Amino acid sequence: MTTTEQRDLAPIRSRDDLLIPFREACKPASQWRIGPEVEKAGIFDATHMPIPYDGERSVVTVLRELESKYGWTAQSEHQGGPIIALERAGASVTLEPGGQLELSGAQSETVHQVHDELWQHMREIGPISRAMGVSWLGVGFHPFARREDFLWVPKQRYGLMRQYLPTRGAHGLDMMLRTCTVQGNYDYESEEDAIRKLRVALALAPATTAMFANSPWLEGAPHGGLTYRGRVWLDVDPDRSGLLPGMWKPGAGFDDYVEWALDVPMFMFKRDGHKVVNTGQTFRSFRNDGFEGHRPTLDDWKTHLNTLFPEVRLKKTIEIRGADAQSSRLKCALPALWTGIFYDARALAAAESLVAGWTYEEVAELRTRAWRDGLRSTFRGRPLAVVAERFVDLAEAGLKRRARLDARGRDESVHLEALRALVSHGKTPADVLLEGMAEEPDPLAAIAKRSALAWA
Repeated sequence: MTTTEQRDLAPIRSRDDLLIPFREACKPASQWRIGPEVEKAGIFDATHMPIPYDGERSVVTVLRELESKYGWTAQSEHQGGPIIALERAGASVTLEPGGQLELSGAQSETVHQVHDELWQHMREIGPISRAMGVSWLGVGFHPFARREDFLWVPKQRYGLMRQYLPTRGAHGLDMMLRTCTVQGNYDYESEEDAIRKLRVALALAPATTAMFANSPWLEGAPHGGLTYRGRVWLDVDPDRSGLLPGMWKPGAGFDDYVEWALDVPMFMFKRDGHKVVNTGQTFRSFRNDGFEGHRPTLDDWKTHLNTLFPEVRLKKTIEIRGADAQSSRLKCALPALWTGIFYDARALAAAESLVAGWTYEEVAELRTRAWRDGLRSTFRGRPLAVVAERFVDLAEAGLKRRARLDARGRDESVHLEALRALVSHGKTPADVLLEGMAEEPDPLAAIAKRSALAWA
């Protein structure tokens, strides 16, 4: 994979070293970018079953096609290892444990660029996917497959997670194999700016989950809620997920995030590209005591930070993690929503006012219901749809003030139009997927058709 900086391989020498990834990430607003991450699950059209990692018709076949025809470079964890990713011009295509394909886009200046890159990706995977009889699904949870229907991607960390996560919650394997998400990564100017953004996003995390609820089916039938992915994340690993209660206290900063991360158990670290298994040891213990003669490096710390799964993650960016994967029509809505909030000072200040006084306890309780009821959930005596409408209003105004225009003279708020249309009626994408299903003569075929992404 990407070459590690030599400095990161040196042992951690002081507590301040743990703050380096955050402090060095601060940058002026003129350098802020949008980093989208979009996942999708592939199914065979004839059977609705997931495509495997390897074989004649597989994820690897897709990766090799991208490598040979479109200038992507294959990546492995070590020399001679299996292909697990592609890289090109600042973008990457990576694999989730069940073979879900993720495009981590290049750093974009506008949501328009995010849109164009996602369509280009679909154009590139289209021919080989059609030739294999494969469709890609834009939903948050696999609508057909059971856990046992998947073949695992041979990434070192995934094997350890496969063993460890079931000891920490009932849905760890479902999270790994059967979920898909769309995420957005955003820059920050300073510690104060980072924490403001983090806290606003944490407070609005259940609203984000509800607005983007898009997984109403489980193993071929409705499950009674709107996002099974949202349900799954309630029971994965409480050590490394959730709403970060320590970050809600007045005066919280980078150091509080570090304190939380130090007490989360590790999976492994690498030496010369190969895994050293220390699953269950906290990073605090690793820092204090080492492991089998190894001492922690800054690279180990950065790797550990990427194994933490809160609803909003702090790393060299603020990462929004609470949304289901979306249809082609809504694929840029989440990047647009949070760009409008985070990258406009007035919108961020208004969002802070919107969530002022909200407590960790009441937002955490809302999170337990949002997966089932979506925007019909109530919060502080009113429908969550009311909060969502205000949320969209603020983002739309922020995007309009940014005034980044596409070739047709449209600002970035054009990418919120489909989301606004849903929210204004109190609906989620899942509500639309479920409409009229009772009249479908072939429910499984209808589920596949409604879930499938469009080709560019």
